[in-house]
Amino acid sequence: MANQMTNINQLISVIIPVFNESESIGYLLDEVVNVMHNNKINFEVVVVNDGSEDNTSTVLDELTIRYKELSVISLRKNYGQTAAMAAGFDYSNGEIVITLDGDLQNDPNDIPNLISHINEGYDLICGWRYARKDKLINRRIPSKIANKLIANVTGLRLHDYGCSLKAFKKEILNDIKLYGELHRFLPVLANIEGAKIKEIKVNHRSRKYGSSKYGIDRTFRVLMDLLTVWFMTKFLTRPMYGFGFVGIISILVSFGMTSYLLLVKILGEDIGNRPLLMFALILGIAGVQLFSFGLLSELLIRTYHESQNRPIYRVRKIQSISIE
Repeated sequence: MANQMTNINQLISVIIPVFNESESIGYLLDEVVNVMHNNKINFEVVVVNDGSEDNTSTVLDELTIRYKELSVISLRKNYGQTAAMAAGFDYSNGEIVITLDGDLQNDPNDIPNLISHINEGYDLICGWRYARKDKLINRRIPSKIANKLIANVTGLRLHDYGCSLKAFKKEILNDIKLYGELHRFLPVLANIEGAKIKEIKVNHRSRKYGSSKYGIDRTFRVLMDLLTVWFMTKFLTRPMYGFGFVGIISILVSFGMTSYLLLVKILGEDIGNRPLLMFALILGIAGVQLFSFGLLSELLIRTYHESQNRPIYRVRKIQSISIE
């Protein structure tokens, strides 16, 4: 089964970002290492210590002595889960990258199944916590609402965007740059890059140690990030289509209102005190500004792609037939 699941020389990177998880990280690493050894998988574990304030650092120092496959990246302060994941991606060496939380709620026994699906030709496998073991009011209901909203806005239909248990091909991660708190939108960002994505059911366990690091303020951050991602999915390489279109519509509506008011003036009526005149002027100015902003955005996007030598397309594979 292991040979079907992974190639002998295929290196798997398991990335675990942690913040104040001193009680759980030892048990989690035991599980991960046992699962990988039992399935004869060539692997490394990269734990990113995101500025933990408890004795997580001390525990990790001891674990690095116990496990030769373990590397620990300690950040100078708490940057957040997105930065911790980005650090893990940068310091990982595997062809396939697995991500999971450090709180023992993700089940490492699902890792072989994720790898198996990646080797079927997918670029990203997303875990779906179909039997989620979290509080109904604080976590599950807000999560369901957020998942529905993200799916409707982005067009990528997944049941569970927030599950950290995922498997990536490293090549797709090389095309994704994480900023802010966009880690929860990794499937959407991968979809923008043309990734082949599949969602599978995974086990989810109750939290045994510590407490959740998320509060109700997370909902508002998700909404702000969703606006960013929506713009990226629609207008990343063509911002003029967004700003320019609205600008032209505003200018045309303003022109129509102004023409009407001019006709009224010719007919002898006073238009100086009409609110419509002020509205037409404001709409016209706004239209010109939006059109100009769209033009500037086009120039910035071109500069961005050209300065990074970043093409606007992604190649999955190249096939050719040699004719002798």
